Amino acid sequence: MKRPFRIAVTGAAGSISNSLLFRLAAGEVFGTDQPIILQLIERSEAMEALRGLAMELEDCAFPLLHAVRLHDNPEDGFRNVHFAFLIGAKPRGPGMERADLLAANAEIFSRQGRALNDHANPDVKVLVVGNPANTNALIASRNAPDLSPSQFTAMSRLDHNRAKGMIANRTGFNTADIRKVAVWGNHSASQFPDVRNAEAMGEPIWPGLDHDWVDNTFIPRVQKRGAEIIDARGQSSAASAAQGAIDHMRDWYMGTPEGDFVSMCIVSDGSYGIAKGIVFSFPVRCRYGRYQIVQGLPIDDAAQKRLDATEKELLEEKDAVKHLLPAETEDAHNNLSVSLRSGANRYGEEDRDDDSEACVLRTDRVI
Repeated sequence: MKRPFRIAVTGAAGSISNSLLFRLAAGEVFGTDQPIILQLIERSEAMEALRGLAMELEDCAFPLLHAVRLHDNPEDGFRNVHFAFLIGAKPRGPGMERADLLAANAEIFSRQGRALNDHANPDVKVLVVGNPANTNALIASRNAPDLSPSQFTAMSRLDHNRAKGMIANRTGFNTADIRKVAVWGNHSASQFPDVRNAEAMGEPIWPGLDHDWVDNTFIPRVQKRGAEIIDARGQSSAASAAQGAIDHMRDWYMGTPEGDFVSMCIVSDGSYGIAKGIVFSFPVRCRYGRYQIVQGLPIDDAAQKRLDATEKELLEEKDAVKHLLPAETEDAHNNLSVSLRSGANRYGEEDRDDDSEACVLRTDRVI
């Protein structure tokens, strides 16, 4: 029997977590032979609801679920965790400007970044779901000086899945047969869902698409899908957001399908001319518990304008919270290099040690 993974989930009594936790316990993320321990974190006033959720988890009798721990603070909740889903965030209230929302969440994610730095497993993988996710992930990462920026990501997989689903509906192909969809930029209405390189059954789909439909219907609809769901249901995406989180973490840990790539919000290393040090969604491949940006995709003038717009928004968000970004972590974020190496438990310095003369065997190069 494998040793259990410890998995932290914030906002654990919320609607996204209600869809996520049972699928984690069923083995849909880390495999049907991998036991887990859930460390669930909520606000003090939501702890009774969280206890009820824990009862339901117990009543499911999941063989892989070895323990459930309930916490009302991140310092205890992140202790020794291997994976962290940061779902809880302050929602935007009536009359609240985006800058106010950024400031309110900055305090939450600054504390969570410090708690992960001080208490989580050194190899922890972090996925930020709570919005504004990209900048929340940046804040958490910048407040974790002992962890690599490559350990912090935000979720654009929901947008990626939305784009894939709409293309499948438009073309009639099954989603399993559609590959190489990409989402660039911010998880906001400025994002750029890109199907210029997409394939169905191994053949390019771009020549067969109505480009006016792509520009005037498909892209705006993916960008504003969250608002469309709220208008229809009276509440925000939950099950689809949980699916996006599952897909993101599973592919990061297990690897992406051969011949395909997915979208992840990660700290930019300057690829495609994007400013270094912001959390930006790129097309990536994953293997050995790592990700690497897919290089060399063609970017035409129209696509470049969209990349510039979403980059500008993220730089403005970063500027709005710059007082909460410790200077000591700036250099690490502006000089990030991530490669696909085996050994999901190694980062930075340890990888460089493996390239020393003492290492006599390496068979883990992928790209």
